[in-house]
Amino acid sequence: MRDNYDVLKTEGRNPRTMNIDKLSSLEMVRLINQENRAVEDAIDEALPEIAAAVDMISEAIENGKNVIYVGCGTSGRLGIVDASECPPTFGVGYELFRGVIAGGNEAVFRATENAEDSEEKGMTAIEADGAKDGDVVVGLSASGRAPFVIGALKKARERGCKTVSVTCNPGSLMENHCDVAVSVYVGPEVLSGSTRLKAGTAQKLILNMFSTCAMIKTGKVRSNLMVNVRPTNEKLVERATRIIMQLSDADYETASRLLETYGDVPAALDAYEIAKCKMQSAE
Repeated sequence: MRDNYDVLKTEGRNPRTMNIDKLSSLEMVRLINQENRAVEDAIDEALPEIAAAVDMISEAIENGKNVIYVGCGTSGRLGIVDASECPPTFGVGYELFRGVIAGGNEAVFRATENAEDSEEKGMTAIEADGAKDGDVVVGLSASGRAPFVIGALKKARERGCKTVSVTCNPGSLMENHCDVAVSVYVGPEVLSGSTRLKAGTAQKLILNMFSTCAMIKTGKVRSNLMVNVRPTNEKLVERATRIIMQLSDADYETASRLLETYGDVPAALDAYEIAKCKMQSAE
C-alpha cells in the first residue's frame, strides 16, 4: 500500500511552493493564484471525456433516470453541493441529482476521513440510495483510489447503472470501473496532498459542466436563461420576472403579474403568448 501512495500524483510535492511558509500574505495569495491557473489547462485536456459524460447524463435524464454523485471528504461535499443546487436553479426534483458521501450526512459538516477506507460501505451506500438500472453514478476522488467510491461504482454496475469517474490521477484504479473516465492532472498541490485546493477546484468546475450542460440539453434553459428557476425568494422572483421580460415583449408590471398568477416562468410565458395571439386575432 505504501508503494501505491508513493506514486500518486495527488501526493506529490510542489517545488514552486517549498518556501510558502516564509512569504508575506500578498506573496502567498499570489502564489496560490498562479497555481490555480493550471486547473483550466488541465481541464482543457479532458474536455472530450467531459462531453461524453454530459451526453451520458443527458440521455439518462431524458429516459427518466437519475444522477448520483459519490465521494469522500471534499469530493463528496462537492457532489452534494452540485446536486443540491439543481432543484432551485433548474426546477427539477430533488431526486434527479443526488449526493452520497462516505460517513453519511454528518460527514458534510464534520470530517470522518476513515469512512472512505471500505469498499463494502460504498456498496451499501449505493444500495441504500436506491440507484437503479439506467441511472448514472459519478465517482469523485482526487486520487482515484478511494475504496468507498470504488465499492460504490462496482455495486452501481451490478445494478445496471452507467458509471463515470472524476479524478486528478491519470491511470487510477477507479478508471477500471467506469464507462467514462475523466482525469485531470492539475500538478502537485500548494500544500502536498491537500486536494481541497487545485484538485477540488477542478472537480467543482467539472461538476458545474455536468449538471449545467445536461440541463441545457434537456430543455431547462432557453438561450442562456434558466427558465425553470424556482422563484422562492425575493432575488429569484426578480430574476424570474426579468426572464419573462427578456423572452417576451412584456413590461415589468405585466411580467410580475403573470409570474404571480401562474407561479413559474414557462407557464407565465405560455399564458402571455396565448393572450397576445387572441388580441392579434381580435384585431
